[in-house]
Amino acid sequence: MKSFRITVTSAFGVEGLLRKEMNRLGYEKDLLVDKGGVTFRGNVGDVVRCNLWIRQGERVVVEMGRFTARSFEELFQGTLALPWEDWIGEAAAFPVAGKSAHSVLFSVPDCQAIVKKAIVERLKQKYKKVIWFEETGPTYQIEVKILKDVVTLVLDTSGIGLHKRGYRKLGTTAPLKETLAAVMLTLSNWRPQWQLIDPFCGSGTIPIEAAMRAMNIAPGLKREFVCETWPQFDPKIWQRARAEAEAAIEIIPDLRIEGYDLDAEVLSMARYHAKLAGVEPYIHFQQRDVRDLKTSKKYGSIVTNPIYGERLANLEEAAALYRIMGDVFSKLDTWSFYILTSHPEFELNFGKKATKNTKLFNGRLECRLYQYHGPRPPREPREKTAEDLGDTAS
Repeated sequence: MKSFRITVTSAFGVEGLLRKEMNRLGYEKDLLVDKGGVTFRGNVGDVVRCNLWIRQGERVVVEMGRFTARSFEELFQGTLALPWEDWIGEAAAFPVAGKSAHSVLFSVPDCQAIVKKAIVERLKQKYKKVIWFEETGPTYQIEVKILKDVVTLVLDTSGIGLHKRGYRKLGTTAPLKETLAAVMLTLSNWRPQWQLIDPFCGSGTIPIEAAMRAMNIAPGLKREFVCETWPQFDPKIWQRARAEAEAAIEIIPDLRIEGYDLDAEVLSMARYHAKLAGVEPYIHFQQRDVRDLKTSKKYGSIVTNPIYGERLANLEEAAALYRIMGDVFSKLDTWSFYILTSHPEFELNFGKKATKNTKLFNGRLECRLYQYHGPRPPREPREKTAEDLGDTAS
């Protein structure tokens, strides 16, 4: 199969970080950065590589085509003109999802139906069929996206989102997505030779993500992807890619990562998830109140996602917690702090203005990552950052 357009999608505001991550994976030329993702030309091997190694992206999709449509007829004809038979076999299933914004064609169900009809007509011509397809084979999820009358049609190669690393088997209330934890760690510029503490670790997302990065564990190594069932992907490509990912894992005996929480049950989940992720020996989980946070290490980073006052507590309770955090953290005057929250008065309650804050989305909730940069530690022999280690598939 010839090369085709591949898009790694992302949450809004993460596109620049994703581009840098892809640069470190070796994708440096002809990257198109747009709202919601990064696009480039590649092949099936690149689809495999991106699915296995991307930490901050949401999905890997194949772009089938892009065109303008202001009527259902234009949508039908534009879809009909695309080479669906290059991907979708005679027995394949091809459900259609969709979304539309600021466009003449605003009815998503109608747009989905038109796209489905056009693809069926195209495949009937290819496979000489006169009846409906049974759709009992591999699934090719199609998405139609219409923005300002521009239609983009893609095939989703990931299946479930890339934030699903494959180790999280137990559920908790309002868990932090692994992809968002990866973004927080990138912005923190934490280095594996420094101590990392998450005093509100819950089921362990930030500590586990940090350990996987530091050890260069491919985030998709322990999960499956829908395109593995597609005939376009030789199983040997996946076998070779996973073997290379296994060989790239680094053992770091002095890795210092700690996760605290008041809830013993979620800490049990965190330990279980860390074991499944292959990083349990490198993370110390402990039931501890943030008031009792102490460390003998001169330098380190706190990266955390405390309550916001949105889902798990009210605003007053969150504000009271931030005042406690401000008092406790102020004693760690050579440390750096990176705190995610949607609370509108976080800095006021924390008692200190952030060096910088970055807008991020936790699901649909707009948040800010408040960044407090401590003094730079003396130069150490190991100069690679967690960002470098975690985003390099060697």
